[in-house]
Amino acid sequence: MRLILQMIICVFALSWSQLYATNWPVGPGQLYTKPSQVANLVASGDTVTIASGEYLGDVAIWKMDGLLLRGEGGFAHLNADGKAAGQKAIWVIQGDDITVEQIEFSHCTVPDKNGAGIRQEGTNLTVRQCWFHDNENGILAGDNTTSTILVEQTEFGFNGYGDGFSHNIYVNHVAKLIFRYNYSHDSKVGHLVKSRAHENHILYNRLDSQQGSGVSYEIDLPNGGLSFVIGNQIMQPADGQNSAIMSYGLEGLSNPGPHECYAINNTMVNAKTVGRFFNLSASTALFKGWNNLLVGGGSFSNGPVQVMDTIRNLLIPDPVDAGFEDLAGMDLHITAASPAVDQGLDPEYAGAVKLWPVLEYDHPSGYTNRPEHGLLDVGAYEGPLINALIPCSDQLDIQLWRAGNILGSAGLCDGDELMIWSLNGTLIRTSKTTDISLPAIPVIIAVYRNGQRLVARVIL
Repeated sequence: MRLILQMIICVFALSWSQLYATNWPVGPGQLYTKPSQVANLVASGDTVTIASGEYLGDVAIWKMDGLLLRGEGGFAHLNADGKAAGQKAIWVIQGDDITVEQIEFSHCTVPDKNGAGIRQEGTNLTVRQCWFHDNENGILAGDNTTSTILVEQTEFGFNGYGDGFSHNIYVNHVAKLIFRYNYSHDSKVGHLVKSRAHENHILYNRLDSQQGSGVSYEIDLPNGGLSFVIGNQIMQPADGQNSAIMSYGLEGLSNPGPHECYAINNTMVNAKTVGRFFNLSASTALFKGWNNLLVGGGSFSNGPVQVMDTIRNLLIPDPVDAGFEDLAGMDLHITAASPAVDQGLDPEYAGAVKLWPVLEYDHPSGYTNRPEHGLLDVGAYEGPLINALIPCSDQLDIQLWRAGNILGSAGLCDGDELMIWSLNGTLIRTSKTTDISLPAIPVIIAVYRNGQRLVARVIL
């Protein structure tokens, strides 16, 4: 009875906090004109809505849990103008389960040379549709092995003190980093993404820099762990600080295992004439590199690991031969003339995680469904349809949609097989009919015809 009573009290408290959560409007003409003025007034579960515009020299520490901190009408620009809360960051986030949206963070400096847009000290953080620039670190997250950090649809640029120890984003030892649909570029002698997280999901991002930035690694995962690098567009300039584009485990595999790295369907361009695409610790348990389009100078990797599983990677020394739409404009979609068309192979699974690339990065800081034109293409983008097999119909314009909890479709043939997965790659069911119920979560649905996959779509 005591346990039941405690559960009832917890549910009641949660419902009460959600029912009476407060929205705090901030900005010109409001009672509170700066975000820092409400930082010590908010309660757990509250929302702070910050009008677009510049807030010069305003910094804050957020201590309560479950906050939603968001800009409204465009970016709320927190221009620190050299200031920092607690000599750490523009925002020091100490509360748990906080979400930050539509905020621009810039010009944070501290005596220790690691002033950040956000210093994450709580458990679990979501950053969405933000912009970090001209700080000593964009996001700096401390050690918290129970924390998950999700960053999506966000731009990072021109962060770093210039000493090689500060980066666009620097995540220390947390449980998981999910970094997806982001644009990270032009760090100042730092890395575009550096993570010591025990598990990393670096998915469908654009990572590149112009000459003169002094960028170091585009991706640095110095302590290993389980890592997925899928569908990214990555470019290293000719004057980059490192000879390699991605590094894994080179500061020691101190994270909990498994020390497995999966690099699948990335497009990587090295403007150098030398170097390598992957720098790997020789003690890595497994490196699976499939369907990567590797263009420019250098070799595939620095050497073997414990298990080296590589197949269908294309190394093309001359970028002219890669068949890009517009390399100078950094549009790395491929044309029908690209040797990457139809050369990929289904990368299958890593445990329960499906490795097939279902999305593509859409500039700036977005994503779109990856089309399926018969066979899988190599690289981060699917090229035009050129070699389709049409067993039962001339119609390959297959449409799938959700009608409540029922799957709707058009363009299917008799005998087509449907396979439905959750977004983490768990198979939910297979069916040969479309009059089926869908779970109340986003899913991936693939259509097979005579054993050939024709299309895979994310159904929200």
